[in-house]
Amino acid sequence: MKKNIIIAGFGGQGILFAGKLLAYAAMKSGREISWLPSYGPEMRGGTANCHIVVSDEPIGSPIVTNPDILITMNTPSLDKFEDKVAAGGMVFVDKSLVLRKVERTDIKVKYIEATKIAMELGNAALANMVILGAFLKETGLFIVDEIKDAIINNIPKTKQGLAEIDIKVVTAGYMS
Repeated sequence: MKKNIIIAGFGGQGILFAGKLLAYAAMKSGREISWLPSYGPEMRGGTANCHIVVSDEPIGSPIVTNPDILITMNTPSLDKFEDKVAAGGMVFVDKSLVLRKVERTDIKVKYIEATKIAMELGNAALANMVILGAFLKETGLFIVDEIKDAIINNIPKTKQGLAEIDIKVVTAGYMS
């Protein structure tokens, strides 16, 4: 098993944190993992993406050129990465923020009102956790408990109070 994943959006949307959670969950489950973050010079509002490779065998390169899975949290990211998704791959779209539909017909697309659901749960900044929950349900790559453990062990000490709500929001995304 090998999955190439790109998570992309604006800085401040928790793109890198979501990728870090997947990397941690993969590592804890004994899989090989590569996590390569990338962000623009503007920390918040600039572009951010991360490449994640999860495999049962050693990983040769951390660069993902043709992702099996794309999670996109804004229109510029969909514009940049849609054509790179491998045929038969999956794209997860934050329907609340992405202003267009996926044009390709050779990939599976899941539209999630991630930002809207996060706002209804009290914090639009948790849209990354909503879409991560939907990703878990659709791919089966991880179980919710693995991501819960990743949240608890990776949330910064200054934000430990958010672990419980992050877990609640991931669960809501899984149920959406």
